[in-house]
Amino acid sequence: MSRSSTPRRSRSGSRSSCGSGPTARRSRSGSRSRTRGDEIPLVHLDGAVTGAHAAPAIGIVLAEHNEDAVYRTVMRAKRRGHPVLLTYPPALADAELIDAVGSLGVTVVEPPRGDPTVAVFHRALSTAARERGLPGIVLQTRDCPRIDYGRTLNALDRADFEVVAIPEAWNEADTGPSVVVAIPAYNAGGSIGRVVEQAAAFADEVLVVDDGSTDETGVIAREAGATVVTHERNRGYGGALKTAFDEAATRGVAHLIVIDADGQHDPADIPLLVDTQERSAADIVIGSRYVPGSNTRIPFVRSIGLAVINHMTNVSLGNLRPSGWIRDTQSGYRAYNRRAISSLAEDDTIGENMGASTDILYHAHRNRLSVTEVPTTIYYDVEHGSTQGSLSHGLDLVRNIAWTIEYGRPLLIVGLPGTVSMILGVVVTSLLTTQFLQGGQLAPVPLATGVLFALGGLLLCFAAILMHVLNEHPTFKRLRS
Repeated sequence: MSRSSTPRRSRSGSRSSCGSGPTARRSRSGSRSRTRGDEIPLVHLDGAVTGAHAAPAIGIVLAEHNEDAVYRTVMRAKRRGHPVLLTYPPALADAELIDAVGSLGVTVVEPPRGDPTVAVFHRALSTAARERGLPGIVLQTRDCPRIDYGRTLNALDRADFEVVAIPEAWNEADTGPSVVVAIPAYNAGGSIGRVVEQAAAFADEVLVVDDGSTDETGVIAREAGATVVTHERNRGYGGALKTAFDEAATRGVAHLIVIDADGQHDPADIPLLVDTQERSAADIVIGSRYVPGSNTRIPFVRSIGLAVINHMTNVSLGNLRPSGWIRDTQSGYRAYNRRAISSLAEDDTIGENMGASTDILYHAHRNRLSVTEVPTTIYYDVEHGSTQGSLSHGLDLVRNIAWTIEYGRPLLIVGLPGTVSMILGVVVTSLLTTQFLQGGQLAPVPLATGVLFALGGLLLCFAAILMHVLNEHPTFKRLRS
């Protein structure tokens, strides 16, 4: 394994642009130029903006706990010449409070109905900004921390229209970089440059793990500004992830964000993952395609495969109640904090294939690492998709889960279905036999089916007991460790 790096970027927001590559928020045409606060537009009290170089808006969601922070955000934004759009939960429709905020020259946006998520609030603010002809919008996070305008507006330059605000707190890490984006890459020369440029706006460092590529992946990533670690041979997705964890642990990274190299993940969601991790203290935050607020359109065949894998993974983890499920077990868009990074870097049992995503969840379960999910949008119409086919990926995952069933929870995953099958078979066989003995007709097909269910269930119960005994035997445990 060899490493090559570029000079570390400054955390002050004064990074040099790596070019005007395709944008992050579904615009694939290039970035727009926006003001940096030195071109002050005329902002009217009704939210309308005039001037040739109008500044992007600041979007805020008012909540019970952030009123003071909202006022501070509004005043800083107005001093920089940014119009402000604000919405609020329907339950917080306090006319006096809304009027007080509106008197500062803020445009109050009608709140969404029902019990909206943060993603729904942000969508409403973004829609209002478009309707007012604004050139873009910076969406404040829930607690309204001080915005790092330099880095945030630099990130907005690379996005289509909206971006989540990058807080100044990202610059205050006492040991090691605050946010590092890791990109496992194999023969991704067609997309890696664009992905690195987009991710760089949200990171102190972009780390590309060139997993034995035979094209110019490493060269292109380095030219785009990434630090590149090269595998001499292809080790697989899991092998690249293990290298990323090792590098992050060595650097003392506070937040490691993993994204794909093909452009399916939107780097503009990185602040949302980091903010969620800091607020909830979750060890792992997953960018999910299934939680409310995601606009991902999953191809039909893939959606069926993912549904099966998600259910199998949750059952193998012992998550039997849907309320405790991890909805998107296969998303590669994840944020890891220091505790998770350190723990995963020391785990040699994580596989080297695509099943590593599942292995990490098993590791989190065993080591009591907390996991939460946030909505994100994943795009499947990118020009350079995954190098592994859907069938191959699915077989990898099924093999990985089967291994965990065999060596992890055989009594639950194998024994319980076996018991149910055996009971069902015995009941059906008994009823049909009793009916025949009382002078009824023999039903050979249902009877044979009942016998097969009973025998199959009995064999599954024996297999579950055998696997459980082997798992608990000291010699077997020693061999596994």
